Amino acid sequence: MYKFDKRIVMTLDAGGTNFVFSAMQSNEEVVAPTCLPSNADNLQKCLETLVEGFTKVKDQLTDTPVAISFAFPGPADYVNGIIGDLGNLKAFRGGIALGPFLNEKFGIPVFINNDGDLFAYGEAIGGILPEINRKLAESGSVKRFKNLLGVTFGTGFGGGFVTNGKLHMGDNGSGGDVWNFRHKKYRDCITEEGVGVPAVKRMYSEFSGDKESDLTPKDIFDIAEGTRDGDQQAALKTFAELGEEAGDTIAHAVTLVDGLVVIGGGLAGASKFFMPAMLEELNGTIGRLNGESFPRLQMKAFNLNDEQDLIEFVKGDSVLVNVPGTTKMVNYDSAKRIGVAISKLGASKAIELGAYAYALSQLDSEES
Repeated sequence: MYKFDKRIVMTLDAGGTNFVFSAMQSNEEVVAPTCLPSNADNLQKCLETLVEGFTKVKDQLTDTPVAISFAFPGPADYVNGIIGDLGNLKAFRGGIALGPFLNEKFGIPVFINNDGDLFAYGEAIGGILPEINRKLAESGSVKRFKNLLGVTFGTGFGGGFVTNGKLHMGDNGSGGDVWNFRHKKYRDCITEEGVGVPAVKRMYSEFSGDKESDLTPKDIFDIAEGTRDGDQQAALKTFAELGEEAGDTIAHAVTLVDGLVVIGGGLAGASKFFMPAMLEELNGTIGRLNGESFPRLQMKAFNLNDEQDLIEFVKGDSVLVNVPGTTKMVNYDSAKRIGVAISKLGASKAIELGAYAYALSQLDSEES
């Protein structure tokens, strides 16, 4: 979708420290990105930075852009482009009409969304969803996936989902948010206490008893790998706990979405350590008060980054069944299944692609 579309959309990767401005056409960047300090503690300077950045991008373009589209950290009224109180952009307090402001400055539509939503949309448009459907088609399978849950493991635990090609935002712009699900073990806490950078640092400190070292998740990954001194068992337990907690939350969410799951973000690189516990959680059991036990999910979850799992996932369980009263036969794939994959695009690329595609889909919708 939009791979051959010639319309240009200006985009932004908004971080607490830097803003990176760019533009996309036909699903690809068409300018060299412009990086500017976000000036996150001063609203006037921050707004001036946004105008400066998009102006520099626009000046590089050979054609007039049709929209501005980007992700901004919540909370926000995304539909109307109004940003609420932000933790890492302290200048935004009390409701800032950022979308209308940029519309006034550049005279084109402005679309602002949650980064988890755009990550999921980018993966659905040009990432894992079309890739898996292509593999299914090449194998001769009639199975196709139309729904996707995207989650990000980074500073926090983000998420979004796409159903039948449509990004689900919800009536309050909170559709797909997973960070405030209930924690599996600490029932009075949110799941984000177990998934994300702060969670990894806290868990390693607790499991190792090391209260002094300020280790990064990369440091803890290296300890788990055995390439850095430290408590290897504590590091392995840290990532296993992350996998179990994320798996519990994903199990709840994917029960509603019933589609593929893709994981992105800075911690996705530690998948070799958290994926086994996650799959064990997804494929675990649950029961009734009478002691009856059955699978946690109606669908079996496969690790799509594992070659053997991928082969079994694609194969499914197809047989030909007779249409009663005729000689016709139809294909019946009885294997209910979902796949879990680590993003190949990477979160930033998927979010940018999602922002581009979302803007064009909204413009097309308005025209029709």
